Amino acid sequence: MSNETRIPGREPALFSYGFRPFFLSAAVFAGVAVLCWMFLLDGVIALSGPFAPTDWHVHEMLFGYASAVIAGFLFTAIPNWTGRAPKHGWPLVFLFILWLAGRLACGGLFGLDPVGVMLADLAFLAAIVAATITEIVAGRNWRNLMVVVPVLLLLGANLVFHLEVQFSGVSDIGRRLGTGVIVFLITLIGGRIIPSFTRNWLVKRDSDRLPVPFNRFDAVCLLAGAGALIGWSFFPENPVTGGGMLGVAGLHGVRLIRWQGARTWRSPLLVMLHIAYAFVPLGLAAAGAASIGWLPSAAGAHLLGIGGIGGMTMAVMIRASLGHTGHKLEAGPVLTIAAGMIFSAALIRACFPDAYVGGLSGLWIAAGLWIAGFSIFAVKIGPYLTSTSRKPT
Repeated sequence: MSNETRIPGREPALFSYGFRPFFLSAAVFAGVAVLCWMFLLDGVIALSGPFAPTDWHVHEMLFGYASAVIAGFLFTAIPNWTGRAPKHGWPLVFLFILWLAGRLACGGLFGLDPVGVMLADLAFLAAIVAATITEIVAGRNWRNLMVVVPVLLLLGANLVFHLEVQFSGVSDIGRRLGTGVIVFLITLIGGRIIPSFTRNWLVKRDSDRLPVPFNRFDAVCLLAGAGALIGWSFFPENPVTGGGMLGVAGLHGVRLIRWQGARTWRSPLLVMLHIAYAFVPLGLAAAGAASIGWLPSAAGAHLLGIGGIGGMTMAVMIRASLGHTGHKLEAGPVLTIAAGMIFSAALIRACFPDAYVGGLSGLWIAAGLWIAGFSIFAVKIGPYLTSTSRKPT
């Protein structure tokens, strides 16, 4: 992404570019939603919406938090693809209101019936699809029109999630489909930006070993990953699924090694991208082991969800927010600590949820690290997102 050097229109800075409201809201919501989840588990608060507590937690992390990050990414990348002015002002406010309304509806704050909650929630992703198609078609940027497909799949997964809750009482396929779509997006987009950013950084330092460019091996990784994630979504307890997930984990592990991440240790901003991607093969392997019966299913789900999705989205938000507001592309110690908290939360939640340290369970420690990490991001990056950007120096 290129740096943002102007604020279109006279609207508040927060609604001048797509990444601003959605990245900030996603970070704040990530912390608030997990804190509410822990209070739900402890019986401090109760839900009045259609979801059971676990379903609400999973749904809001996938279709609340992650969808906001995806929207911010798309509405920041699309102007670079099309050459058109970015979404800003009232259209962006409207999209943000749709996202917020979905969160309130799923929490039961509107008092809607399950169908009303579903429609209120689906409206945001449907609007994202429509706006994305409109911008890409208007800009005649046909090559990037395929980016709509994963967003449509995420919309479909959200629909499945709601229908399962309505007719079965709990979600099953929908939560894995949602996770699978977002993990695939990470392998697709991460597989483009991570080696590209790494190559640019290494070239400036005259390195003789650079990331391997995208080739057929990467295409095999993507196709095999998509197939394995589909199998996991529908047949999570099948040994064949487990074998496929383990094989795909190996492929993506090799893919990551080819990107020369070990040579970027002087750049925390790059290191966190590589570490976040590492949670994809880790999570795939753990999910595959769970399908065979070697591990509990929660281990793979949280390695993928917290480490892969949470870690990658935070790393991308940090880099994009710094670059587009004219700040140096350096994470610094504060943001590096924030990312480290997310990675630590993933490992503790997956490996030691029932351990106790100082009277706190591993579950609460992981939740605390997650909340603290995103709080630090919001406090550090929030002022950049809510004020007029300055030109890069």
